[in-house]
Amino acid sequence: MDTYLQEFAEMAVRHALEEGVQYCDARAEQHTGKSARIEDGEAEYVWSGHDTGIGIRLLYGGAWGFCSIAHPESFGQISSQIDDTIKDTAHYQNKNSVSLAPIQQNRTKIGFPVAKKPDMQKLLEIAQDCDSIIRDKPNITKSSVSPSYVVSSKYFVNSEGSSILQDYTDVILYMIATAHESGLTQSVDITEGGRGGMEQITHNNVAYKSADEIAQKASQLLHARPALEEETTVVMNPDFVSLLAHEILGHPSEADRVLGKEMAWAGGAWWSGKLGQKIGSGSLNVFDDPTIPQSLGWYNFDDEGVKTERTTLVKDGILKGHMQSRETASVFNVAPTGNMRAASYGFMPLIRMACTCVGEGDYQVEEMIHEVKDGYLVSNMKVPSIDMQRYNWSISCQYAQKINNGELDGLYRDVIVVGTAPEFFNSIDACGKDFTVRPITNCGKGDPMQSLVMGNGGPTIRGKATIKSVA
Repeated sequence: MDTYLQEFAEMAVRHALEEGVQYCDARAEQHTGKSARIEDGEAEYVWSGHDTGIGIRLLYGGAWGFCSIAHPESFGQISSQIDDTIKDTAHYQNKNSVSLAPIQQNRTKIGFPVAKKPDMQKLLEIAQDCDSIIRDKPNITKSSVSPSYVVSSKYFVNSEGSSILQDYTDVILYMIATAHESGLTQSVDITEGGRGGMEQITHNNVAYKSADEIAQKASQLLHARPALEEETTVVMNPDFVSLLAHEILGHPSEADRVLGKEMAWAGGAWWSGKLGQKIGSGSLNVFDDPTIPQSLGWYNFDDEGVKTERTTLVKDGILKGHMQSRETASVFNVAPTGNMRAASYGFMPLIRMACTCVGEGDYQVEEMIHEVKDGYLVSNMKVPSIDMQRYNWSISCQYAQKINNGELDGLYRDVIVVGTAPEFFNSIDACGKDFTVRPITNCGKGDPMQSLVMGNGGPTIRGKATIKSVA
């Protein structure tokens, strides 16, 4: 990061204190990225961008104020923004003054490992190869491969003495294969990548293997059957579980939702007030962990300067905790969990998942399937639909397979899994040893909307839900 940006951030905090604020923090950020799209063998676009700026958050009169400035050229620009923000915040004196849970002062620099620096020319070559693999399969009528990377540097400083610099790189590859025959169209997609360099999509030929898999499945789904509606045993693979963990375990574990502060925009949490109570079977364990290497949710300090660690959310079916900011941690009288993150310097941080996962179990996947007399194996995430309290949910999968007497029998298309959170959680009777973390690139929250990358994961799990196909 350019030294002048760090100096601006430090000067901003000092200036705010001189103007009488109770607390201030500043986030200076630099982001440089490139992306491209290959469709049907042709390059649709290649894009590059650079963004630099500072976001300043302050407490004045018990209320939050926030301002940001892109590409600052002088400290005069920043100090003027701070002065205006303090004046505006003075009109919203908070009768219930914000209280922040204490945290340790931290002064450190962290560089997250990059084994192979990202290169757009090499990414384009990989994308072209993946596109060729996809189009080589029968009945494929459209292919789309989108590689991208972002190199980021974030400097956090606050009025309590912390100064934290974190540098990291994200590399992502998103692919879609679409097949068509006799009036029926089927699409299968997948995202690969993580925090690190080119190795995130080149290790073990993961990009090529995934391209081959989604193209094969899209082609095969043209001859698959729709499923009749029934409540049945459902075995869910790790990719599908990742979205389930995100939607009906991660989001309702964000303490601002639990407190009802997100109700107007993104909903609440049905288990509000149920800490210490049983919300699922003894097989259900859930955690959020920003320390999982190479996950898109891997970071050492959040945007409040809180040191990260694994947070237990559910243990043996008992609701144990939530993801907390310093402000909500004060309300719950617990420690903050390191989950405050903003999409960029232009936004206030919110409580966000880092890498929320279902914990692994002791089953082999084959054993889990073998024990099912009648049911389905559902694979890979697609589209979620969740109510405001994260209670009623439905998540479509990319494809499903029937299980008859412990054996996989036939492919099914356009399948949706439907359930209610407590009934489904209590039905879980097996979790596999195949724990996997998947990249999530488009989680939205807040007003104005903030889109963030993160990880979600889990093993194969087994429970009861309703299965049906909707064409």
